[in-house]
Parts: sequence; C-alpha cells; structure tokens
Amino acid sequence: MSSPAPATRSTRKTQIGFVSSRSGDKSIKVTVAYKTPHPFYHKVVNRQTVLHVHDEANETRVGDKVEVMETRPLSRLKRWRVVAVLQRAVAAEGAAISEADVAAAVPTKTAKTTKNAEAAPAAPTKG
Repeated sequence: MSSPAPATRSTRKTQIGFVSSRSGDKSIKVTVAYKTPHPFYHKVVNRQTVLHVHDEANETRVGDKVEVMETRPLSRLKRWRVVAVLQRAVAAEGAAISEADVAAAVPTKTAKTTKNAEAAPAAPTKG
C-alpha cells in the first residue's frame, strides 16, 4: 500500500494588535490599527478593525500587544486565535480603598459643635 502524501498547510494570515476587551472566558477582542488614504481627498486616515479572538490559556489582559492568527471558525464570530503575547500591559498595583480613606482625603464642610456655637444666638434676618 502507498502511504498518503503529507498534507501541506497553507500559510495563514497573522495580525498584531492590542487587547481592547476581555468579553468572556477564553474570548478577547483585539484592535488592529492601520492607515489608509481617503479615496477622494487622499489624506491618510486612521482606521481600526476589531477581531474576536480565542485565548485558550486566558493569559492576556487588556492593553497587551498580541499576535493573532487566522483559524477555523470557533464560534459565531471568533475566527482568530492568540499566537503570542508580544508585550505585557503596564499595570499599576491596585489597593482596596475604604470609605474612611476617601472621607479623610476629601475636605468637607462640617458644622462646629463647640459650646460657643451652641450658645450663640442665631443672627437676625432681614425680611
């Protein structure tokens, strides 16, 4: 018997973009920006395309620069998958803030509750 010839896999498109949203489990949206000339005015116009991408390992975060590759349809909209994370997003460390911390930092008007303020008669109003 003859063995089947090895199937040659065609090259697939790859894009580089930034993660703009983590919409669900193993799903992200990647924004790919590009420039194109306006058909009438011939000015260069900034455009962007949003790709629905499959992230198998849930390794990306919003702001990461990623490389994505075309793949078979994985869901109604997902036709791309993550190949590599090229650059991680810079994230500041988050700390929980309590209401007391916010109240201490924000200046507010408070009523004076000293004995002099209670004993002082109200100013007469003209009327």
